[in-house]
Amino acid sequence: MAAARLSGGSENRLVSLPLSRIRVIMKSSPEVSSINQDALFLTAKATELFVQYLASYSYKHGRGKEKRSLTYSDLSHTAEESETFLFLADILPKKILASKYLKMLEREKTDGEAEEDDDSDEESEEEGEES
Repeated sequence: MAAARLSGGSENRLVSLPLSRIRVIMKSSPEVSSINQDALFLTAKATELFVQYLASYSYKHGRGKEKRSLTYSDLSHTAEESETFLFLADILPKKILASKYLKMLEREKTDGEAEEDDDSDEESEEEGEES
């Protein structure tokens, strides 16, 4: 039934996402050998509804309302703060400046070296106690 409506032309399209692309993504999984047309349609529709919900939730709970726009930072804030969307936190990380990132890496490196020094000091103390 859904497949018949989909082939009826662009006026009666029930989904906005390209089904051929969704089919390629689904087939990229090694467990999938064939895809039923209804499963393809339902996956496309569910994806559209999910994206709509994510966008509307981010807009309502973000700063976008003030500017009447939805920004990447609204989406990343939603992924970080909402338990429902927490699984997207790695996909939608907060943007940071490259200079801040480099400083973070440098700090982690120096902290890591300091911990290694502490560990080696503790080991040498333990060896001294055994002697």
